[in-house]
Amino acid sequence: MGFKVKDHYFNKAKKDNYFARSIYKLEEIDKKYSVIKKGDSVLDLGYHPGSWIQYSSKKVGTSGEVIGIDIKEINLKVQALPNVRVYKKDVNDISELADLEVEKKFDVVVSDMAPNTTGIKSVDQVRSLQLVEMVFYHLPQFLKKEGNFVIKVFDSHEAQTFLKQQKKLFKKFEYLKPKSTRSVSKEFFVIGMGYK
Repeated sequence: MGFKVKDHYFNKAKKDNYFARSIYKLEEIDKKYSVIKKGDSVLDLGYHPGSWIQYSSKKVGTSGEVIGIDIKEINLKVQALPNVRVYKKDVNDISELADLEVEKKFDVVVSDMAPNTTGIKSVDQVRSLQLVEMVFYHLPQFLKKEGNFVIKVFDSHEAQTFLKQQKKLFKKFEYLKPKSTRSVSKEFFVIGMGYK
């Protein structure tokens, strides 16, 4: 059940040539917490359509690199960005960093992944949490020590309980609902800094 709200951020994204309004969520998070730095290597899980990659690509500059994976078909416009590589892969199928043609773990891991929503709140919350748990499960493989992390979560009691248990993985663990998030949305973002 996808719906497009043609609001201020939707129109702004179109005008600014971004693939989606979600760019402004990452921008706000990054302005507040300085998650991504020049020269960083960034892994974007579930990158489609690619506005977070557009942001990260600019931010890391030519000395950095951004890698995106998604189960959807590759967005060729994203692929064309100079310091970006994207793969059509399921995160569960990546057994080693070499699968992404890298040798070292990433400075930053971001995930704006969401399940295909049904409109049934309880079902969507469970599906979202499954994605969140999966990303946390894979973090040790991808994120280097002292690295930073951003992930989207659909709020629920179970999600809150799970996140409390993950707090200890980072020096700093913050929650934010960006201004560009729709008021009706139950999503918020977790920002982890200084991965232990």
